[in-house]
Amino acid sequence: MKLLEGKVAIVTGAARGIGRAIAQKFAEEGADVAITDLVLNEATEEAEREISKLGVKVKCYAGNAANFAETEALVNTIKEEFGHIDILVNNAGITKDGLMLRMTEAQWDAVIAVNLKSAFNFIHAITPIMMHQRGGSIINMASVVGVHGNAGQCNYAASKAGMIALAKSIAQEMGSRGVRANAIAPGFIITAMTDKLSEDVKKQWISHIPLRRGGTPEDIANVATFLASDMSSYVTGQVIQIDGGMNM
Repeated sequence: MKLLEGKVAIVTGAARGIGRAIAQKFAEEGADVAITDLVLNEATEEAEREISKLGVKVKCYAGNAANFAETEALVNTIKEEFGHIDILVNNAGITKDGLMLRMTEAQWDAVIAVNLKSAFNFIHAITPIMMHQRGGSIINMASVVGVHGNAGQCNYAASKAGMIALAKSIAQEMGSRGVRANAIAPGFIITAMTDKLSEDVKKQWISHIPLRRGGTPEDIANVATFLASDMSSYVTGQVIQIDGGMNM
């Protein structure tokens, strides 16, 4: 039997990158998957088309994860169409980097809204569903900068630190109802965003990683699958750094 057979997962921001890899891996392990992103476009269509080949139910939904009412309506729609929701991965996120001295209020607000408030919105909407089911797994996609901080990313680091604290708090609130909450903190992961970096910058990053390589979206998806599955039934309130040992 596959690890996620019979389960339904929501993965936010899953049209590409880490979110797409997680949705793909969940489907490979038998889960039906609801993919959300800001808009429906070629990327969401491709994700839906490829994942459907695995023989699971998959559907893409457009929605602004930072909007409370819109998210609540979206979660209710997914519940009606899929029947139940067992897994939530809060992966939607953006960056608007800059030193504090030059950071604008708009840059701060946008990152906090998309990265952190969106997680609150989805968790708030899904809490009554999972509590009624007496089970569920919530996974917040944080970052190593949410653990250690990073110059030039105070807004992003604050949002990711908030994701970690949010997961730990939800784990305490909902544990008695069988609902688990954990956070994943990726390090240097090779994605379309990091591909834009110069080779010198990449080499500098990798030189500080004991495993001497960047991670892949699949590395993140594998751990997310563990946390989503019953194999981690006694794991909650944890933050797992997936960084090749970069921040031991």
